[in-house]
Amino acid sequence: MSATNNNNHHGNGVAGIQLPSMPGLPGKLRNIVHNPKPDISIHLDSRRKIYSTMDRIQGTVVITPAVDTEFDDVEIEFIGTSKTHVDRNTTAAAISGRSEAYHTFLRLSQPHLDRLYPDDRADRTLKAGKTYEFGFFFRVPKTLLDRVCKHKVNNDMVRDLHLQLPPSLGDQELNSKDGTLDDMTPEMASIRYGVFARITKLGGGGDPEKRTHVASKARRIRVVPAFDETPPLDVKGMIEDNVKTEYVLRKERKLKKGLLMGPLGTLVMEAAQPKSAQLPPANAELGHSRVETSATIMLRFEPAKGVKQPPRLDRLTSKLKTRTYYSTSARHDVPKKADGEFDASKGMHGCNMELASRAVGKFDWRLEEADAASQPSSRRDSTASIEEKRWIPAPSSTYTPGSAFFTAKMVVPIELPNTKHSFVPTFHSCLISRTYTIALSLSLQTAGLGGSVDLRIPMQVSAAPPIDYEEDGVRRRESVSSAVMNTDVEDDISSFFAPRSLANPAAGPAPASEGTASPPYARNRSLERSDTLDAPPPGYTDRETSRAVRTTMQPESTIIPTLSVR
Repeated sequence: MSATNNNNHHGNGVAGIQLPSMPGLPGKLRNIVHNPKPDISIHLDSRRKIYSTMDRIQGTVVITPAVDTEFDDVEIEFIGTSKTHVDRNTTAAAISGRSEAYHTFLRLSQPHLDRLYPDDRADRTLKAGKTYEFGFFFRVPKTLLDRVCKHKVNNDMVRDLHLQLPPSLGDQELNSKDGTLDDMTPEMASIRYGVFARITKLGGGGDPEKRTHVASKARRIRVVPAFDETPPLDVKGMIEDNVKTEYVLRKERKLKKGLLMGPLGTLVMEAAQPKSAQLPPANAELGHSRVETSATIMLRFEPAKGVKQPPRLDRLTSKLKTRTYYSTSARHDVPKKADGEFDASKGMHGCNMELASRAVGKFDWRLEEADAASQPSSRRDSTASIEEKRWIPAPSSTYTPGSAFFTAKMVVPIELPNTKHSFVPTFHSCLISRTYTIALSLSLQTAGLGGSVDLRIPMQVSAAPPIDYEEDGVRRRESVSSAVMNTDVEDDISSFFAPRSLANPAAGPAPASEGTASPPYARNRSLERSDTLDAPPPGYTDRETSRAVRTTMQPESTIIPTLSVR
């Protein structure tokens, strides 16, 4: 009771306390009390949860200032960014810590907002209590501009893959809102899209280099672009070039009749890369959609002398291996599992799930003559051509020329589980990649002796275009014709990943550590560096060295934004 009476003697503020009059109040908090920021909200016209290639992103930015607020510009942008980090835990303190990378691969700016401002720059004030509405309109582009991927790559195919718009990945907040989305992505990698609204004020003398942010707001959007099936991986060529790979498309296994008994023969198991499993269109009803494909397995059994029958098969188990590759340096090639063994800037996260386990039972073997033509396995052949050529695995290393052998064909259905997991298409960007592998295990019954033959086959996940994508020829042509595209992003957007106040971009980045190169699209910094979150996104010219060149593409036709004041 005495405490309450003492507080009342200080004034008529909240709970009897007048915050601005407190001598120990921090300056930043005191500034917030005296100068509250305008309230900004972003409203989308569509209620869809997922946006795809060429979809409209249209809505309104609503600004309501609590006090009269001077401004110079209102900016509305659609931005795509990727962020990665790799922790290096070593005994050497000099190389321990965390390296981080940011890459802003997409920025669409709503044009013509300045037409809504007063002609007199000195009269640009948002009045207290009034509501200002700015309309915006964007389209999700099909591809990125060439200048987005500026680093060295091993071949043009990698460049083309990096210029495909990647899907949203690792946004746990969006996933939790839906309640069913888990894209199996670690916290070390994320790709996010969002609509950004900013109120900015120029510095003294109208210097654009001293622009400050009065208030800002971001609204995240989930994007899953359309992805076509790409040519199959050349696994055979990788093996011939002694490239370490996790994929196994062919396996040989010597079989015995039983314990301490003679040989039964040699079993060869070979598989072709399946067609891609295609995700349904983003704007389709997902009630009972099935994402499926099938893998073709060919068996070749070369019996030992005196053996008349092929071995008995037990069960075939299929598993899906999901791999997310992330790096804090730009990748020059398609990532492999072994990349991170000797490179501290690269990492990989895996997630395995069982798809099916089926009893093989009776199997239809076919006796082949010695002169049967063998055809190499290849996904380049269609199912019809494989059947026509009678695809037969090549002989094993123990095969005796002129001997008869058995062959059999097995078609394995593969269906992605319709559970809480959310699948994204197979993609490769400058910093992040997602791949899928099918692991097949065929168990055998050989006189009580167990055993299995295992394969690991690359599988693609593609994504169908929106249902109305082919119905609108203009949508296929205009790509980014709804807005101006700027590929040189200079504003710090790291608040998109962790809420914080935006730093003044005029401060520029801190110089890199001596002897440490800053590769394109990445800034490697240790945990001790205090400027990690205040640096401009990498991959673009720093302000301190020279003015960044801003490239714009003027659309053929644009929608003029509207402003209403209430």
